[in-house]
Amino acid sequence: MTKRSDQVTDALKGLIAEHRLKPGDRLPQEKELMVQFTASKGTVREALKALDTQGLIVTRTGPGGGAFVADVPPDRAMSLLANYFYFKDITIHDIYQLRVNLEPELAASVCGRLSNEDFQRLQNTMTIYDAPPKNQQEEHAQRLAELSFHEVLVDLCPNPILSFTCHFLLGLLKNLRLCHDIYDLPNPELWETGRHFQMQLLGALKRKDETDVRTVMRAHMVRAESLMQAQETIVLDEFLPSKRIIPR
Repeated sequence: MTKRSDQVTDALKGLIAEHRLKPGDRLPQEKELMVQFTASKGTVREALKALDTQGLIVTRTGPGGGAFVADVPPDRAMSLLANYFYFKDITIHDIYQLRVNLEPELAASVCGRLSNEDFQRLQNTMTIYDAPPKNQQEEHAQRLAELSFHEVLVDLCPNPILSFTCHFLLGLLKNLRLCHDIYDLPNPELWETGRHFQMQLLGALKRKDETDVRTVMRAHMVRAESLMQAQETIVLDEFLPSKRIIPR
C-alpha cells in the first residue's frame, strides 16, 4: 500500500505540472496544502522533503520563505543516476550496446541544424588530437577530447531524452574506473579511428546527408566498441589473474 506522504508527493508533482509552474515559482503554503490534500502537517512536510531530496523543489526559511520549484541541473540528475550504477559491474559492451544504437540517431537529429559556430565547436575539440600522442598523458587527454566531440553533439541535440541518455553514457566512459584503466593503456588505433570517423562525420554533417551521418556514426561506435573491448580484456586480465582461462 502506498504511503500517504508518497501520495501527496505525487499530487504535488501533478500540481506543478497542471499549473505549469516554472523554476522559482512558489508552491502553496503548508496550511493550504494540508487543506487541499486533506493531510496532516507531518505528511505534507514529509512530501515536501521528498521533493527537496529529489531536487524538484528548494525550501527557504524566514520572511518570503517557503517551497519553490527548482531548476534541476542535468549534472545533478546524472550524479544521482550514476550512484545507482556505482556498485554494478558495468562492461564496455553494456555501454556500447546503447551507444551503437543511440548515437547515430543523436547525430542525425542535428543534421541540417548546425551553424558555422557549431561546426567550429566540433572542430575545436579535434585540435588536441591533430597529431599522434607522444606519451601516455597525451593519449589520455586525447581520449577525453574525443568524447568532448560527442558532448558537443549532445548539447546541440533537440531531443532532451536522447540528449540526456547519451550524455549519461559519455559520463560513464569518462568516470568509470575501468575506462580510466583502459585509457591508460597505449592504443594508437583508438586515435587513428576516432579521428578518421569524426572527419567523415563532419563531412556528412556539412553535406546535410542524414543517411550518411547515421552510417558513419554507427560504424564509429561499432569500431570503438571492438577496440575498447580488446583493452578491457587486458585490464581485467591484469587485475583479475585468478579468472584467467588456462589452456589445457
